[in-house]
Amino acid sequence: MIELLANIDVENLERAVDFYSRALGLKVGRRLEAFGAVEMVGASSRIYLLAKSAGTASSAGSHTARSYRRHWTPVHLDFVVNDLDQAVERAQIGGATLESKSEDQAWGRLAVMADPFGHGFCLLQFTGRGYDEIATQ
Repeated sequence: MIELLANIDVENLERAVDFYSRALGLKVGRRLEAFGAVEMVGASSRIYLLAKSAGTASSAGSHTARSYRRHWTPVHLDFVVNDLDQAVERAQIGGATLESKSEDQAWGRLAVMADPFGHGFCLLQFTGRGYDEIATQ
């Protein structure tokens, strides 16, 4: 089996730890000082917050600089919650931005959010049979 680890670049590591703790209830697992990283636990996969300054190259040899303004990426995280309204409120208190009104879907409810570092994420609340409501196979 392949293990999934999520890595999130952040400009301010302690602010990110505070946000992901307060907004999503995650806890610090380990501090990896040599990498400028903090492991957050409490989700189905570990999330690593990586301290990376704005303006630095996004990878070795890249000409793309990191920016922490709101940005779009084809990969984002979804967090499944039991109570969407409560989770949205908690995330907003923690510093998240609700980008659009919560939507009802055949499989449940969805809220599109952004963290304080410009990364988009979604909060999902499954209802009924969840994604099985729309699965074709």
